[in-house]
Amino acid sequence: MPFFAGIWAFGQGTPRPDNAINAGAELRPGELAREVRCAANAEQSYALYLPKNYTASRKWPVAYAFDPAARGNVPLELMKDAAEKYGFILAGSNNSRNGPRKAEGEAAQAVMQDVQARLAIDNRRSYFAGFSGGARVAALIAQGCQCAAGVLLSGAGFPQDAPPSREVAFPVFAAVGTYDFNYVEMVQLDAKLQALGYTHFMRQFDGPHQWAPAAVMEEAFAWFRLVAMKEGREPRDDVFVALQSSQAMERARSIEQSGDLYAAWKEYRQAERTFDGFTAAAALRARAEALEKEKAVREGAKREEREFTEQRELTADIFARMAALGQNSVNRADVRLQVEQQILALYGGTEHEKHAEKLRVLKRALADVFAQAMETGEARLRAKDAARAQDYFQLASDAAPDSLWALSDLAVAEAEDSNRKGALETLRHAREKTKDFTQFSEWLKEEPAFASWRNTADFRALLVDPAPQR
Repeated sequence: MPFFAGIWAFGQGTPRPDNAINAGAELRPGELAREVRCAANAEQSYALYLPKNYTASRKWPVAYAFDPAARGNVPLELMKDAAEKYGFILAGSNNSRNGPRKAEGEAAQAVMQDVQARLAIDNRRSYFAGFSGGARVAALIAQGCQCAAGVLLSGAGFPQDAPPSREVAFPVFAAVGTYDFNYVEMVQLDAKLQALGYTHFMRQFDGPHQWAPAAVMEEAFAWFRLVAMKEGREPRDDVFVALQSSQAMERARSIEQSGDLYAAWKEYRQAERTFDGFTAAAALRARAEALEKEKAVREGAKREEREFTEQRELTADIFARMAALGQNSVNRADVRLQVEQQILALYGGTEHEKHAEKLRVLKRALADVFAQAMETGEARLRAKDAARAQDYFQLASDAAPDSLWALSDLAVAEAEDSNRKGALETLRHAREKTKDFTQFSEWLKEEPAFASWRNTADFRALLVDPAPQR
């Protein structure tokens, strides 16, 4: 049996202590606890949010969140207002991160088991949410446990080796930034879910590859409630349905009035699917059918496909050269210079392009290059090939000069390649760009790659907050 398939069994039937909410001082309704250690395994922990009116006298829906960098509090900060409004418990793993699937499964198992033991959970309303690699974890858990009332996928879809299927279907709310390199994937996933008969919804927002913002989180949790009412998982609330249908109609009309009929048609169509079975669906369906006849809608679909093709064309040669960089040992410096020049030219395009559609394509392509460089660099670092890892992290920094992630990984690779001077210089740049000096300094103190020169004057200088000088 696949590892994720057995996860839910650990949460079923576990006795819940009568005094669960008092089991630790961190379990305070209305406050976000950044770290709740699992009783069965103290090395596993999660961030937790309980609604202010939480009581163990009734059962509550729960959303488990998975961040690709094991930051359990990050999604909960974005979700907690929606959770408070709609009555959801939130739990975000502090251990699940991009990496081996076994470790991701163990982290998911630990948080689900502990939440089930501590709190009053409605097992018929268990939801999973994730961003980027965490989204793939959320989808995989839902497939394995066959227990999901819904899944929120932000910035990525299903794992490549576990695509959606008719056999294991569950409601999917997808969210993606306008400039996300995975935008194409998410649009194609939406179409595939429709073909497979999934209950699904996709919301795009202005932004890059990131967790969906708080406003989208609220929409997602409201959508989950509507679907739960249609499926009989919670009682129907006609006042809530009427309010949500009114807001859906207003959103669609606003897009239509902006002149983007293709986007408006898609909005009416998915709103009609959401409210199918409710009285509001008829008006939404009628408007979607009317817009479908418009030439602008047909042209919009063609334009979108052209953008996808242009993105692939912009990245194809860069990806080919990046692959050659990992294989070539003779003219490696030349290959690196060529690909670096291509990336810098692409970056320059994003800085100067004024046409909105062209800028979208350029930004998605550049983000795709950044992601590919980071993934390849981290793979080389895991393979103990720090020299080539440096190449890829430097290319990632060329694509995203303000990325603290790229600079941090570059410094680690330089340190592991015995390039102390280069690592110190990179860390100085990273220190200048960090928005959370405390977190940055804690990372410096804990990163094993810097252990041998942590007591030097140059390294200690990095631990001095430069803010007063800025």
